[in-house]
Amino acid sequence: MSVSRETSRYRSVGLLLAVVGVMGAAAAAIGNFVASDGVTATDTYAETLAWTFGLSILSFGIVKIGIAVILMGIIGRISHRVDSLKEALPSLRGMSDAPAITRGDLKTEWGAARVTDEPPGPFPIHRMAKLMWRPMILMGAMALLTGFIGSLVWAGETAGTESARQAAAFSQGVEFLGEALLLSGIAFLLGTIMADLRAGGGSVQQSLGLPVTTLKMPATAKAFVILMMAGLMVGIAQFAVSLGLIGIADDPASFAAWSNWLGPFRELSLGLILAGIVLALVTIGNVLAFQFSRVNSIIRAGV
Repeated sequence: MSVSRETSRYRSVGLLLAVVGVMGAAAAAIGNFVASDGVTATDTYAETLAWTFGLSILSFGIVKIGIAVILMGIIGRISHRVDSLKEALPSLRGMSDAPAITRGDLKTEWGAARVTDEPPGPFPIHRMAKLMWRPMILMGAMALLTGFIGSLVWAGETAGTESARQAAAFSQGVEFLGEALLLSGIAFLLGTIMADLRAGGGSVQQSLGLPVTTLKMPATAKAFVILMMAGLMVGIAQFAVSLGLIGIADDPASFAAWSNWLGPFRELSLGLILAGIVLALVTIGNVLAFQFSRVNSIIRAGV
């Protein structure tokens, strides 16, 4: 089987979205620079900050969608990788007097593993990841677009009025919810990649008539799930509080007091999910290193 060298359409679309997102963020930055010259004109300055906030957050989201699209392409490439290994390894498999791998648990350089006759089934988080990444990305994109429209409404309101505070609370809450949903979608895509690597590695070993050696769920993967879910819950909570702010917009002092801590709370949501994504990438790197070691062992010793 020949390896396709055709440029992935996912990569092309993902790169295009990244460029569009960067251009939008640059436009928002330019708008802020221009507004800073007229900072004494309170209404104009507040109006500019409102729509540039919406545009910048929307632009960040577009970049994240670009990342998600490229990850979709990677998922497709994993199946090609598995098929290539199944075709190439039988002719490369070495012969030696090395004893057969004993079934059961064992320790490897990359963590605890288990040897079985059949490829193990997916973890519950793998099933959830495959099911949830599409709706998460779709809902995140819809929330960002809704928040951007809300920021345009916010920009049209007179600064310091109750209606301006209501529009600000809604647009900020829904846009950060959109960011949390998109990052969760990316996290679920990474979970899908982990699931496909696990299933593909087992399939390759089984096709050679070998016992299937698979890593157990490492601590980094468990922490990834906890951090991602915690970040998503915080993202939903900040949106609920933002809706609550709409109800107290007629009290500027209370509104300001709640808004002061709500900003860092929103950033905490994204930070938790990003930390989980870091651990997911660490896990993927560890799994790839383990699978490279297995392929090396099959080529050298046949086991």
